[in-house]
Amino acid sequence: MFKFAAVFAGSYIWHALGVTIGYHRLLSHRAFSCSKPVEYFWTIPAYLSFEGAPIWWATIHRAHHRNVDTPLDPHSPRNGLLNSWWGWVLDRHYPEHINPEIQAKDLIKDPIYQFLEQDGDWWKAHSLAATINILFRVAIFVRFGWIPATASMLAGLAVMQVPVMLNVFCHMSKLGYRNFKTPDDSVNIWWVALLAMGEGWHNNHHALPGSAQSGIKDTEIDISWMIIKAMHKMGLVTRVNVPSEADLAKMEEEEADQGLVWQTA
Repeated sequence: MFKFAAVFAGSYIWHALGVTIGYHRLLSHRAFSCSKPVEYFWTIPAYLSFEGAPIWWATIHRAHHRNVDTPLDPHSPRNGLLNSWWGWVLDRHYPEHINPEIQAKDLIKDPIYQFLEQDGDWWKAHSLAATINILFRVAIFVRFGWIPATASMLAGLAVMQVPVMLNVFCHMSKLGYRNFKTPDDSVNIWWVALLAMGEGWHNNHHALPGSAQSGIKDTEIDISWMIIKAMHKMGLVTRVNVPSEADLAKMEEEEADQGLVWQTA
């Protein structure tokens, strides 16, 4: 039992950090810069948590921010809870207003990401991701046995639920609080932040989408930001976007997201 719990907890943290640091803050928002080996170090655990192709994930997330809580938002709860949770994933191709060749030019240059994208055919890309994820657990089973393999599989499936859960709950105003009057329904939810390694401070994120730091207040714990900051001190990260204290003070005073100026660490 202890072995299962230890592998599950370690795998969950590894995969969740991959989604938060790798897919979200790095690939989707370019909130910091790093070498390719460091980038792959964080995107691999995200892919191995059944999250799908990196280009697909980042493109959809960028579209979410560009069209947040409108009919063009891929997964706004305003367009139906079932669609917001899983319905949108079942499409075969990108909608007309979402084109990774236009909106994710920085990612389509990577040959590995291009392969995982499967020419934009969502079903093929999801099938490839599922196959690779299962084979990864088969390899664990062959080398270490069924307990680590099962724990790894369940951890990956658990992490897979976190972003889709966040898409729903963190855009339901009654479930959280807002630090900023953003033009959307985003809210901060502490327990989502706990499960998602800092991503639950969603209202902060929509006010500061390019920031590597989501937890703004002292009580808003952001594990992913702590790791990014540590990597920066170690020289593994060369650029980090954070809001200046002056801009934060201005935003909090005006409760708006106007005129943000980045302080680059």
